[in-house]
Parts: sequence; structure tokens; C-alpha cells
Amino acid sequence: MNLQTLKSEVIDFSKSIGIDKIGFASADTFETLKGRLLMQQALGYQSGFEEPDIEKRTNPGLLVPKAKSIIAIALAYPSKLKDAPRSTKEDRRGIFCRASWGKDYHDVLREKLAKLEAFLKEKSPDILVKSMVDTGELSDRAVAERAGIGWSGKNCAIITPEFGSYVYLGEIVTNIPFEPDQPVEDQCGTCNKCVDACPTGALVQGGQLNAQRCIAYLTQTKGFLPEEFRQKIGNRLYGCDTCQTVCPENKGKDFHLHEEMEPDPELAKPSLKPLLTISNREFKEKFGHVSGSWRGKKPIQRNAIIALAHYKDDTAVPDLYKLMKEDPRPVIRGTAAWAIGKIGHAESEEFLQQQLETEEDSDVRKEIETGLKLLRT
Repeated sequence: MNLQTLKSEVIDFSKSIGIDKIGFASADTFETLKGRLLMQQALGYQSGFEEPDIEKRTNPGLLVPKAKSIIAIALAYPSKLKDAPRSTKEDRRGIFCRASWGKDYHDVLREKLAKLEAFLKEKSPDILVKSMVDTGELSDRAVAERAGIGWSGKNCAIITPEFGSYVYLGEIVTNIPFEPDQPVEDQCGTCNKCVDACPTGALVQGGQLNAQRCIAYLTQTKGFLPEEFRQKIGNRLYGCDTCQTVCPENKGKDFHLHEEMEPDPELAKPSLKPLLTISNREFKEKFGHVSGSWRGKKPIQRNAIIALAHYKDDTAVPDLYKLMKEDPRPVIRGTAAWAIGKIGHAESEEFLQQQLETEEDSDVRKEIETGLKLLRT
């Protein structure tokens, strides 16, 4: 088997199935990454969504016996929303980040990787492969950086010369020793715009992220959102794009290359009030195909309540009263109490006082007391 010919054939095939960029890397242990991950762990900067075993995250040989190389792929996604609905006083809107526009990118990339796997097995029946996207053991970013897909930006995203950082990443670990590609030179230079613009200071410094403070992570949590972050979240329902939108490398970058990634404007910027009472079935039918639905409706509903408070939406107060009286989930009742206080209707004080007398959950009671304080200031 001529490896150079096979590599060329893999590249050609990848283009034929709509892969926008492909690169090849060695399957050597990611020693530098290992040190960084250990430091992140010690500092408590991890999100908890990662693979917990750092050895698996940094040693491809633990995933595929006699791993020799990794094939990295990238697919470009849109950055501009066409025909975006306007948020009005009567119809306030939330926003899903760009990574949750269109069909769930995990599914899109897995389909591409499955086709690539089948092609490789057809060429070499004895090949060993393992594919992964986002939730796999390896760091997609570290693999893509080594494979020359792009450089690792200060915003902790891979930045490609062609598509900026608006790319989804995936990889295949294999026992075929493909010749590795050259990494791309870091081009962030002295630019620090992403670090300066981060709403919560989650970018501790260029290339170092405290995930516990990152809005993209916080929007996916299911408990009470710490109060210091509630103002920062604004109208975001899932994810955060600030560190991408301020990046000069992303200026003018907007690619609509994949039909399945095209966003439905009504789902990317949905009306907030209907989200408060959406059923599980309705949520699954409406949002189940987007990546932002993976944690279920509860975080989205909590974030919608915070967004309504951000807008100080008077028209939402009756809906928030209803949630406080009827919703069985403490996080929703408590967040609604805080939002009522934030919106600031004087007549809401009597309602919150009544709820305080009947509420049994201690966390919700604290939120009601906070809501009352906000009304009285």
C-alpha cells in the first residue's frame, strides 16, 4: 500500500463528501496538553463535561492499538443569521449560539466520519479506526492544531486561515502511519480582543479558560445560576459567541456550505415567553435536532427567565407568577422569584411575600428574599 497515494485519495474523497478541511497528525502522546490539563484540573478550571481520564485525553494509543496517526477534519458553519426576527417590547427574543444553529453538528460530523471510515476500510480491510466529535476522549482542538487545520487562538478555539474559528472539528485515530502535515503558525500576535471582551473574565489569559466562569458552560448547567452571572448572560439561551465575534480573524467570515447547518431563524432566536411553559414533548419536537437541546428544556427555561429579567419585560410578570405557583422545579420557581424582583413591579411585593409564607424549599425562599430586596431598592 502506497501511503502517499492513499493520503491523496483520502483527501480527494473527503472533498467529495463535503469536508471543508482535512489534515493529518502523528498519534504521539500530547505531552504539552497533558501538563496543561493537569494544571487546569488543579486550578478547578474544568467544566466537568470532559473525559475525566487525562491519560485517555492525551494518549491516542490507549484508544486504538498501535495508533500511528490521526486524521482531523473541519466543517465550516454560518456566522450570519438571515431574516433574523426582531426582538420587540411585545415579543422579546433569546439567542442560541452559532454552534446550535441547524442540525446538531455532532450528527453531521459523525456522518462524514463514518463515510471516511468506510472508505478507509475499503482501501485497507485490516485498518483500525476510532472516530470522535467533541464528546470523545481526545481534545479536538489539540488534534486539529497538530494536523495543521488551524492555530489555537487566545479564545481557546481553532482559527483557520480560510474560515476563521467558525468550524466544527472531528477526528479519526488509525493505525495507518500517514505522513503528518505541518502545523499552522500562530497568528494571534499581540491581539488580546477576545480576552478583553469576555463578559465574565473566563479567559484568564490568552489560551487559558476557566470553564466554571464561561457563559457557554454556565448556560448548560441545571442548577441555580450564581447571581453574579445573571446580568452577564443577557438574552443568551445556550452558548456564547463573544470571543468569536470580536476576533479580527472572523471579520467577514460567513460560510453557508452545508444545507443541514442552515439555521431556522425562529429556533435560533426564539420568543422567550412560550419557552416558559413548553412541554417536554413540544421541546423535543421543536428543538430536539439542535445541539443546544442536549441538556433538556430546564436550563433553556431558566435562561429564558433570566433573559426576560434582563429586558425588564413587564408583560412576562403574569407568566412568572404562574411559574412560582405551579412549577414543581425549585430552580424554575426560584429564578422566577428573582426575575420578578428584577423587573420591579411595585405590586409584585405582595405576591412574593405570599409565596414566601407558603414556599418550603430553602433555596427558593432565598431567591424570594432576594427578589423582595430588589423590589425595595
